[in-house]
Amino acid sequence: MQFAIPLSRDGEPLFRQVYTGLRQAMLAGKLRAGERLPSTRDLAEQLGISRTVVLLAYDQLLAEGFAEGRRGSGTYVSERLAGNTARVERRSAKLRLSRFGMAAEEAASSVDSPQRRPGPLRYDFVFGRSDLGTFPFETWRRLLLRQAKKAPPRQFDYGTATGSEKLREAICAHLRRSRAVVCEPSDVIIVNGSQQALDLVMRVLVEPGDVAAIEDPHYDGTREALRAAGARLRGVPVDRDGLIPERLPDNAKLAFVTPSHQFPTGAILPLDRRLKLLEWASRRNAVVVEDDYDGEFHYGGRPLESLQGLDREGRIAYIGTFSRTVFPSLRIGYLIPPRSLVPAITAAKWLNDLHSATLEQQTLAEFIASGLYERHLRALRRRNTARRAALLEAVQQFFGDRVEVTGDAAGAHVVLWPRKRVSEAQVEAEAAKRGVGVYGIAHCYLRQPSRPGFLLGYARLTEREIREGIRLLGEVL
Repeated sequence: MQFAIPLSRDGEPLFRQVYTGLRQAMLAGKLRAGERLPSTRDLAEQLGISRTVVLLAYDQLLAEGFAEGRRGSGTYVSERLAGNTARVERRSAKLRLSRFGMAAEEAASSVDSPQRRPGPLRYDFVFGRSDLGTFPFETWRRLLLRQAKKAPPRQFDYGTATGSEKLREAICAHLRRSRAVVCEPSDVIIVNGSQQALDLVMRVLVEPGDVAAIEDPHYDGTREALRAAGARLRGVPVDRDGLIPERLPDNAKLAFVTPSHQFPTGAILPLDRRLKLLEWASRRNAVVVEDDYDGEFHYGGRPLESLQGLDREGRIAYIGTFSRTVFPSLRIGYLIPPRSLVPAITAAKWLNDLHSATLEQQTLAEFIASGLYERHLRALRRRNTARRAALLEAVQQFFGDRVEVTGDAAGAHVVLWPRKRVSEAQVEAEAAKRGVGVYGIAHCYLRQPSRPGFLLGYARLTEREIREGIRLLGEVL
């Protein structure tokens, strides 16, 4: 415990100055009731004075009841001071925010989606979360410990901005097989989740006033980041097949898309629309940002290859994350920008945070290269397939034709569209009273949506919980 007690060799005796400094700290609440004071030896060493001086100060505090001694334990702030300390009023200066700061402040109420609830719900259809119950944490702990033990000291020094070479190699090999991504390890930049990837792309490419095309509806994290960057947003309508290429604006510098499982509707962009999107980008000299947040999960038929794999001109910035397949707090994602942008984005990453945590990168690299990641993905896909089937069956049983479901061909969430007008907020509140968590879709639109809808994630529920949750939701609707 460090103390800042200004001492003067002139005037009051030193012990009195130490006593006064500690007493004021106690009365101001900086030292709280029951908190242990440093030993007289430690405090004397910190202040550069004789231990005898500190002993005299402590004796005075003990005599006046500000401190109490405990045999064999030390000296503590008296419990009698609890609730009797003076509150120091601290004024908050009116500070001027930057343009980015003002935009971030305006977005404060809508970021961190879905909003955390005050208490846990028994049947929470939360979306955008990984299946923590299926992940092999014991295996992960062993790998992490092994990396920590065998790593040479130099590995704990600063790393490269682009990330671990082994992890970039492992990601590249996996994406070539599973998503038909065209890349070399040197093209991959490791980031702290897909949100940082979005931020880096915007820092490098977006000037205030630039036009950016965004799916409508869309992921609100992309929308708010673009607003904070000063972009002018142009919503592109989405139908059952995803983004409508013919509605892309002529003056957009970038387009942000989720073609493999449109967020939030779940539509899968067909090949002809993907090709039209690439034609638009070529004609307008634009960059397309492909957020492949849910690309590992597909049900029925062969999944379409990534948009990046179809690109022949170097116009796609491909973003992926391990938050949905490993666990969110790992905060490891990847960005594969066009090669012409790699130097600028690498420098932007360094300016932003130097590099991502290296020990976790090495552990993830081994997890992927050893085949454990593929095994885990197979287990996740089996579990999600069973959950999805239980969800669709329960919706049919308890809702029938009163609702429409979209987004069930991929990913780990669907959208439930009631056929009659309802209040999203009211349904959310009534469902929560029954222990069911559902999430309205209105926050994903630039303007008021034409009809209400509810996002239902199923990655963290059992089949029994899904059926019971849908039954209770049926009572609400």
